[in-house]
Amino acid sequence: MRRRLLALACVSASLLSGCGLMPQDGGSERRAVTVWLMKDSASQDFLRRFTEDFERSHPGLDLDIRIQQWTGIGAKVQAALEADGEDGPDVIEVGNTQVTQYAEGGRLHDLTLEAMRDWGIRDWLPGLAEPGQWMSQQYGIPWYAANRVVIYRKDLFAQAGVAAPPRTRDEWLTLTERLDSGGNQGIYLAGQDWYTLSGFIWDEGGDLARERGGGVWEGALDTPAALRGMDFYRRLQALGDGPVDADEEHPPQARVFARGRVAQIVAVPGLAHAIVRENPELEGELGFFPVPGKTAGEPGAVFTGGSDLVVPRNTDDRDGAVAVVEALTGTRWNTDLARTMNYVPNKKSLAQAVAGGEGVEAMAAGAARGRATPTTPRWGAVEADNPIKEYMTKVLTGADPETEARRASRRITELLDLGLE
Repeated sequence: MRRRLLALACVSASLLSGCGLMPQDGGSERRAVTVWLMKDSASQDFLRRFTEDFERSHPGLDLDIRIQQWTGIGAKVQAALEADGEDGPDVIEVGNTQVTQYAEGGRLHDLTLEAMRDWGIRDWLPGLAEPGQWMSQQYGIPWYAANRVVIYRKDLFAQAGVAAPPRTRDEWLTLTERLDSGGNQGIYLAGQDWYTLSGFIWDEGGDLARERGGGVWEGALDTPAALRGMDFYRRLQALGDGPVDADEEHPPQARVFARGRVAQIVAVPGLAHAIVRENPELEGELGFFPVPGKTAGEPGAVFTGGSDLVVPRNTDDRDGAVAVVEALTGTRWNTDLARTMNYVPNKKSLAQAVAGGEGVEAMAAGAARGRATPTTPRWGAVEADNPIKEYMTKVLTGADPETEARRASRRITELLDLGLE
């Protein structure tokens, strides 16, 4: 990394020709670009093919890809950004909602010029692009996306006489009520699935928090729009037996779906693999559709998860780092990654690249209306305390929504204000 010089020493003529990297005079020195990627973001075969192609098309550069674990990655990235640059990363994969906390304080390179001039910023998925911005500048470059869809059992839909997936939220409620009978759950929706709630709030024109100006944020769950989103969540959640005081991982909803007679869940399509592992009899019985919107013309808003690529300010090989980012996020390798890993590509215009897979197609349709959490570096404090979950449980157990929304919004404001100290 950091313009480290790699002396390629091949000790025989046959080995020299096998290296394929040194010119005839044997005097070439190459520099390595260190890339931190997260575990399971890309397959080993993809990384091998990408590395071979990149090094072949970028004479003088070698890739040093180091796989990282998600657990504890925040502190590790912060330490790397604050270090003197020796043996640290030149490119880092980060969660799309993490970019602002790393950009704050000038620790990342501003890539706005490249994004606007060369990389098609206007075509990026908003749920990846928007959280990659800080103070109107682009620091995170979208790599891949994954968002929630509705996974359903085709056999239970057929038994209930439901011939086609719903096109609107009203239709979704109606058919889910029909499915919620005869010992079946119309939908399994945990009471504290705040990512799914976020989409309903965004659909209504609301948000989880809003900026007052000057980087000062306040909770916004008590707005009329956000309250409408919560009311829809309440009505949908009641059409199943999801726990009101737990999230979708407690218990894991894949297990609940696989072992019970549950017609629908809201999850990323990849969860279907876990469901079939739990219950092989569901092989071929699972279908997918985008979370419905308020009108038939477009799907509902969804929380977009995924990753952006960033370049640390303390790299001394900005050009090499930018070359890696450009290649990984460009059309060729981005579509290759999407097909390999069942992701959504980083651009709306590339959605056809994943055509053919029902789950990924549903995900790509929803990704066009994807959003992310508020773009403040202090949002992590909100998720750690998470008054949104408590608010949801209170409403689902009969408390007054407006009162609880005001209480939760005050707590969000307090947490965001604490980060300013």
